[in-house]
Parts: sequence; structure tokens; C-alpha cells
Amino acid sequence: MNVLVIGNGGREHAVVQALAKSPKVDKIYAMKGNAGIAELAELVNIDYCDIKAVGDWVDSKGDIDFTVVTPDDPLALGLVDELESRGHRAFGPRKNAAIIEASKAFSKELMKKYSIPTAAYETFDDYEKAKAYIDTCDIPVVLKADGLALGKGVLICKTREEAQDGLKEMMLDKKFGVAGAKVVVEEFLVGPEVSCLAFTDGKTMCPMITSCDHKRAKDNDEGLNTGGMGTFSPAPFYGEKSLKEVYEKIMLPTMYAMNAEGRPFKGVLYFGLMKTAAGYKVIEYNSRFGDPETQVILPMLKTDLMEIFEAVVDERLEEVNIEWEDGACVCLVLASGGYPEKYEKGKEITFGDLDQDVVLCHAGTKKTDGKIVTDGGRVLGVCAKGKDIEEARQKAYRNAEKISFEGMYYRKDIGIKYKDVAKE
Repeated sequence: MNVLVIGNGGREHAVVQALAKSPKVDKIYAMKGNAGIAELAELVNIDYCDIKAVGDWVDSKGDIDFTVVTPDDPLALGLVDELESRGHRAFGPRKNAAIIEASKAFSKELMKKYSIPTAAYETFDDYEKAKAYIDTCDIPVVLKADGLALGKGVLICKTREEAQDGLKEMMLDKKFGVAGAKVVVEEFLVGPEVSCLAFTDGKTMCPMITSCDHKRAKDNDEGLNTGGMGTFSPAPFYGEKSLKEVYEKIMLPTMYAMNAEGRPFKGVLYFGLMKTAAGYKVIEYNSRFGDPETQVILPMLKTDLMEIFEAVVDERLEEVNIEWEDGACVCLVLASGGYPEKYEKGKEITFGDLDQDVVLCHAGTKKTDGKIVTDGGRVLGVCAKGKDIEEARQKAYRNAEKISFEGMYYRKDIGIKYKDVAKE
């Protein structure tokens, strides 16, 4: 079959790489793709947030059998609904279910209503009321822009002054645009974090292997929040007890809650969790594969990804036995100097001879005059597998040294946190 993948980041490259292995897939198209994706797919230069234009193209092409919608924006805009209304098969939640990520206020209210464990919070759309609340709340405190903000709309504020400044940036200065018109002020939780993704067709929930992301730009989790500077899998502290607790108290209740609200969720549901003294709590939901979590999860998938996608769309996920490789995987993100703030594009990338089993996931790249150049803040993900996390991370760093472009930087501590946290 011919498959269209929507998106242009490292996550989409990982999805395309997995689909390219499927005997079910004949040809892949990517909208808009990047230089790495272009090696496996035919690129389509259409704005994927223009959902009518995407639908028109799929209609006119006539031979697209299946579309995979991975980024948050087109999901929130209703691209899956648009394609389905035209008679096309598409993977991803419909608009009324994608709201679980598109609105932090919605997701917090859902968890409160259905007793899904999460941090205490208050929601504000009035700046003065939010400002007054911050004068009285416990510190540290977390501020979250209600809407989508490219994974950067969360501020962890260690002082009251920092919280007031952050609130002003969100609500008055519009740092995150309309996403910050409403703000969630949330209790600061303490504990190790884990990303738990699951395939779901609204009736069955199939957890994937776990991973741990590194959001901060600098070593030791310092610096500004980014879309993610690296990740590793599996989470070293997440054992059978954790799996049971999360599945029974968070994953299944979320699926049932969305069904009860008339918003059945079909696709990939991402649970950002923290292991607290009181048990696991939800920090955030995403309505799609995480980035860069996908880059360490899909390389470990033994089952045909296309088979899973079709089963989700057809609501027969319970029939698929999803299998994973043993061992570990680490993804090290190579970023442009200045990211996540101002950075330059168009820097030529040079590649040495990488180890045969190391996979590169292109994120912010494009081809210009026959050369691959930078085209984003997060440029490449160096993904390496090993018998354990330490072996995988050493391989990732060894191969990162073979790649260079002007201003390139990366964290030196990906994959070492949580190794002393007890597994349970």
C-alpha cells in the first residue's frame, strides 16, 4: 500500500524508518519531510496545518491508501476528521479526542472528574486573578500555557518573582501566542519522570516500552526548556509493580474517561508521569508519539508498525501481539547553537562513517545544492542500541563525534540519570 506520513521532524523520520521495513508498505510520501526522510519517501511540499489543502492533495493523488498524522497541530485542527470525511483511512485521534493535549485545562479537568492522579492545580484566564493566586501559592510552582506551544509552554518557577515574570510573559506578553491566553498553575511534584506511550483503539490499551526524556537545554537539567535534548529507554526504575499501577490507575481510566465524554481516543496516547511518594501522577498527556521518545522506542519494536496502525484504525488492536527487543536504546540530540532561542540555519553538516547499527533520525535538516544543511533547532538524533543503557549511550556519544556543523552542541549527560533509583 501507499502511505502518507504527516510531519517533518525526528519523530516522523523514526516512523518512516519503521514503516519502510513493513512488507505491507510499497511507497511512502511525507509532508513536508526533511533531508533524511527524503531518502525513504517522496516529499510533498504542502503546509500540513492547511487541512483542506492536505485533503485536496490526497483526493487528487488517488493512490494514498493510508495516512499517518503525527504532529500535534494538525491533530488538534482535525486533519484526521477531514481525511475520514473524504473516505480516507487515517491514523491518529480525531479533533475532539486530540483536545486531551491541545488544552491543558481540559486534561486537568478530565483527571479531576475521573479521579486520575495528577498534581493539584488552578486554571485562570484572568491575569490579575492568576497574579493574586501566585502571591499565595506554594513555591516552587509550575505554569502551563493551556494550548499547544511546541513542547515549550511549561515553566518551572523556583521563586515567586520568577513565577510572576513567567505569568506576565505568558498572559500579557503573549510569548506562546494564544496558547497562553489561559494558564494552568500547578503544584510542583518531586520524583523521577517517565514517558509511557500506548497504542489504543478506544477499546484496548497496549503500553509501549518506557523512556525518559531530557527537556532542559544544558547538562544537569539546567537551562531553558526545549522540545527534548535526548532520551533513553527503558526507564531503569520502572518494573512490573509500576507497570501494573500505571496501567490500572492511569492508562485504562483515561481511555474509559474519554469514552464516557464521547471522545473515544484512537492512536498513540502519551502519558508523561512522575513517580512521587504518593504513587505515579500524570504531568501531561500528548495525543501522539513523543519527540524524541519515538526515536528510542520504534527501533526496539519487533512487530510490523503498519500492522499496528491498521489494527488501531479498525478497532481490532486486541488481535495484535506487540513484541519488543531486549536491551536499551539512547537518542542524543544534536542542536543548533542558540537553541531553543535564536539560532542560524543553513549550516552544512558533515558526516563521518557511523557504526553500522547506529541510526540517524533527521529533525531539522534539508538538502540545498546537493548538501545537507541545518534547518531547525534540533537537527539530528543519534540513536544507538546496546545490551544496557550504558553501552547504548557510549555508542551514541562515540558516533556523535563523527558529525559536525557550525554551532553544533549537545548535552553530555544523556542517559545517566535515575540509575540509582530502585526498580519496582
